[in-house]
Amino acid sequence: MKSNNNTNNTTDISNAEKATQVLVELHEIKKIFYTDDVETHALNNINLTINKGEYLSISGPSGCGKSTLLSLLGLLDNSSSGRYTLAGHDVSDLNRDERSAIRNKEIGFIFQAFNLISDLTVAENVELPLTYRSDFDAKQRAVMVNTALEKVDMLHRADHFPSQLSGGQQQRVAVARAISAKPSIILADEPTGNLDSKNAQIVMALLDQLHQEGATICMVTHDPRSAARAERMIEVFDGKIVADQLSQTPTAIAV
Repeated sequence: MKSNNNTNNTTDISNAEKATQVLVELHEIKKIFYTDDVETHALNNINLTINKGEYLSISGPSGCGKSTLLSLLGLLDNSSSGRYTLAGHDVSDLNRDERSAIRNKEIGFIFQAFNLISDLTVAENVELPLTYRSDFDAKQRAVMVNTALEKVDMLHRADHFPSQLSGGQQQRVAVARAISAKPSIILADEPTGNLDSKNAQIVMALLDQLHQEGATICMVTHDPRSAARAERMIEVFDGKIVADQLSQTPTAIAV
């Protein structure tokens, strides 16, 4: 009997540890867009689990649904049906304000077009999402901004404006903005799409480093070389996940 109890306890602990590692869970997610009399099924019965600390890429041809999937993961939109759990909370049917509040706390975004505000300095751009958080005062925000900019080697440009930066530098500032509040997950939408090969390598190396430090990253990309840098590769076709496999040659190191 003693042996059986030990086995059961070990199983319980293992299951509990496994449960705490789940960050994102999508169950039977569908997204349908309606235009006049036409229904477009952008996502069909998506089931996906992302654990804390994972680095995964989502790829597929144009129009396959990968950007729609990232939009739902980022709480920029709601699904038509299905369940989405983020950090243990069901976020499937939130209204716009509720989605915005959770998005600001749990999710960091890196966009292809950088999305920096032209009349704000580098530091002000990084600080902007933090100003919507009541749990950070001005002194805390300043420390967080400086820490994030130092991590991407852009602290020396804190008082510059986006127009004074190269594309690669602007994307590094965008990375700093995404990580400043230490979100639960970083969502990167074609983060190297507007960069030359040299700056693309710099940004991808930053993502590798963030992953090595424990960040959870989900990246949409059309570049197979960038996709292969992730430890897990997902392929989407016609609104469905058609492949979910470990990368054969990941540059990122699992923590």
